[in-house]
Amino acid sequence: MILLAALSLCPKVRGTHPDCSVVLQFQKREAECLERIRSESQTPALPGQGGCPTDWDGVSCWPALPLGQSRAVACPDIMNVFKKSKGLIQRNCTEWGWSLPSPPYHSSCQLETLSSNNDTEAKARHFVTMKVLYTCGYSTSLAALLLAVGIFSCFRKLHCTRNSIHIHFFTSFILRGTAVFIKDGVLFSDESINHCTMSTVTCKAAIAFFQYSVLANFYWLLVEGLYLQTLLLLTFTCDRSYTWGYILMGWGVPMVTVGVWVLTRLHYDDHGCWDDYSSPYWWVIKAPILLAIFVNFLIFLNVTRMLAQKIRCPDLSKTHKQQYMRLTKSTLLLIPLFGVHYVVFALFPEHVGVNARLYFELVLGSYQGFLVALLYCFLNGEVQAEIRRNWGKWQRSMESNVFNLATQDFTA
Repeated sequence: MILLAALSLCPKVRGTHPDCSVVLQFQKREAECLERIRSESQTPALPGQGGCPTDWDGVSCWPALPLGQSRAVACPDIMNVFKKSKGLIQRNCTEWGWSLPSPPYHSSCQLETLSSNNDTEAKARHFVTMKVLYTCGYSTSLAALLLAVGIFSCFRKLHCTRNSIHIHFFTSFILRGTAVFIKDGVLFSDESINHCTMSTVTCKAAIAFFQYSVLANFYWLLVEGLYLQTLLLLTFTCDRSYTWGYILMGWGVPMVTVGVWVLTRLHYDDHGCWDDYSSPYWWVIKAPILLAIFVNFLIFLNVTRMLAQKIRCPDLSKTHKQQYMRLTKSTLLLIPLFGVHYVVFALFPEHVGVNARLYFELVLGSYQGFLVALLYCFLNGEVQAEIRRNWGKWQRSMESNVFNLATQDFTA
């Protein structure tokens, strides 16, 4: 009943939740107890030595005990299940084996008050609403990003190093949105399967792909920051030799990191679906993300400082000053782009501020791709001018074709 109550609280919008860690704690305690039982079974018993072997009763592990003796254990210290209680549970070693726990767990150990049906239904509606919101957000972002990539790819005059980096950046957002849909489809497609304990190759591959897309997104955020700083340092000229370095950083670093993480989980922590952020090996993913966040934050401060210095320069012409002002406004708008808002939650444990974190990472984060496409493509003056030029060219071509057809009909 305890496990079922814990499982019923697991939400359906994220792979890891504090309530799921309850199940993982029970599994860990059971695995340790079964390993102890297995090692004791391999050790031959001494003559005349009897009693009750080590036993797992589903909640606690009872060490081996001689016949006729008794043992008492405290209430298990399991988060979100038992309140801190001084109650003891006792079992005796009899001729027929271990006796039943006395008093029973439910009377000796006070359970945390579970949510009422109304609260449970309200939470379910809350998570369903949140899932609808981030599904709409990622769908909108994917549509906008695919259109932006098409625009940059189709118009030849937009082919340059800057827009090439933008395309890679858009692609990382596309991968991230796709990975979210894949993860939801794998983990939550079947309501009869408990995602807190499922462990399949498919779900592990989905989580690995999700982690890669998240890492790639953060590192292309970093590349955009580095590129903007390079533009300012090199007076708005950028050597093409940097492009391959950017590509290796944006795609290569996440690939190596996720590869190391996958090998680590396979060899040392291959349980569940690899979506438990309480695992110490989660730092293999989290540390590079934190590094990218804080380096990008420093770049943002440095870019803002350089722009402020250039704008204050008395020798600067009015035209250049307006150009720098536009860059300053763009930079201030790109605070979410640089991932500065992630700094708020970067150093907090995963179980702190879960609701706020879910809103930032799922709901608001789902529209980040749309914001990027809007700032870098749809509101880009160069892109708008190229679209207007090609639209006018197409209209003139259509008018010319209509005139030629009319002339041919008249002469015929």
